[in-house]
Amino acid sequence: MTTVVLSHSGVTPEDVIAVARHDAKVTISAEALAGVERVRAHIDELAHSETPAYGISTGFGALANRHIPTDMRTQLQKSLIRSHSAGMGPAVEREVVRALMFLRAKTLASGRTGVRPVVVQTMVDVLNAGITPVVREFGSLGCSGDLAPLSHCALVLMGEGEAAGPDGVVRPVPELLAEAGITQIELAEKEGLALVNGTDGMLGMLLMAIADLRLLLTTADITAALSVEGLLGTDQVFLPELHMELRPHPGQAASADNMLRVLANSPIVASHRVGDSRVQDAYSLRCAPQVAGAARDTVDHALMVATRELAASIDNPVVLPDGRVSSNGNFHGAPVAYVLDFLAIVAADVASIAERRTDRMLDPARSHGLPAFLAGDPGVDSGLMIAQYTQAGLVSDSKRLAVPASVDSIPSSAMQEDHVSMGWHAARKLRRSVENLRRVLAIELVTATRAIDMRTDMSDGELVPGPAGAAVLEVLRATVQGPGSDRFLSPELEEADRLVGSGAIRAAAEKATGRLN
Repeated sequence: MTTVVLSHSGVTPEDVIAVARHDAKVTISAEALAGVERVRAHIDELAHSETPAYGISTGFGALANRHIPTDMRTQLQKSLIRSHSAGMGPAVEREVVRALMFLRAKTLASGRTGVRPVVVQTMVDVLNAGITPVVREFGSLGCSGDLAPLSHCALVLMGEGEAAGPDGVVRPVPELLAEAGITQIELAEKEGLALVNGTDGMLGMLLMAIADLRLLLTTADITAALSVEGLLGTDQVFLPELHMELRPHPGQAASADNMLRVLANSPIVASHRVGDSRVQDAYSLRCAPQVAGAARDTVDHALMVATRELAASIDNPVVLPDGRVSSNGNFHGAPVAYVLDFLAIVAADVASIAERRTDRMLDPARSHGLPAFLAGDPGVDSGLMIAQYTQAGLVSDSKRLAVPASVDSIPSSAMQEDHVSMGWHAARKLRRSVENLRRVLAIELVTATRAIDMRTDMSDGELVPGPAGAAVLEVLRATVQGPGSDRFLSPELEEADRLVGSGAIRAAAEKATGRLN
């Protein structure tokens, strides 16, 4: 377990993953806490001034014109958080809530929001205690921050709302805080706004999707290469001189290199280099690096946007270094929402081309000698026929999920917030699309390895995969059976999905290839 330190220098994508998924502990540097305290002193001065200041001594949003008397400001903060905790639907995943809270704590520690040190420290304490606020699926429009999700988190700091303990069981919040030795806080001026005005939910989900897609795109190169072996395809279209020199897209060159290395020294590939009447392979084989490579480049663009957003201190109003407290629109989620939508397109298309390779291996008219549906006894057995149905259903779902959310603005707050990003929704559908891609690749893996095994059996052991393919087969066959008569297939597909998601398939191939791109 690592420790992540919040300071003025910001955090990295790896820090977010460590906290969200691996329960890394979080600490706040003394320098950051001193900066937070210094800025808070300035906010206290403004709070006691006769001049109204937005977010400090006024209402919020469409109600910003009302000056709030001093004796009602604590109630104002409570009312803000309670009223904004209006989410509905199923609870989102624990890792999403942890990323959301960590990223908000990062901004609070920046010294640009005006909260007291106790606020950011309490949020960090809740994270470290493994307490997870219950955040509902619906409630954020991705503008003015992820308001409802962040409010559900802030409510727990106040000793209210819903939360689960380290064991995942939802229990009364005061009980969870008491067990962890955490004192609930009473919010002061400006602190309610500071806790809810950020793109933290959509950013956290973006960073986790990028991490997942990087693994899956490398795995897609591996499964595509195995499909080339299964379909007696050629490796010559993956030669480096056909990529960076002719079409300088770095992602394409990286994917082609991966596939060439996975196919290196493959007796199956070598067996038909002479005397094969086919001129070229189908697009789903030949153009695999172009599709997966474009996906890689899109992920790199998304990472650039995410890295910029990680460096941001988003709040409204924000405290500038010269002491000004300035209203702004930095909470608008458009930059993050766009790339979330881009990645949903990427996931759908990579899944789509993988499904086409699977279908080709199951069709005796196109599989170059393989039995129908890779069945043990076609007609009696159905083989992988319905596995491809499942794959097709996943791809169809991903195509629907690729419809952008970021173009669908719905005005809110009495037309004060008349254009919103829908970034939270873009992030939610991307998570499902990434899961779909992982499952599609798992089915291609099962199909391609069965096709390779059948080639080996049909040739009396002469047609075997290359070292990388053999290494993948060894790992897969430890828990997933090869060709044979029909059997309960769902558990095998689920196991293949687990191996893909854990990185075990990539690791197996890399035993032969070295580190893949």
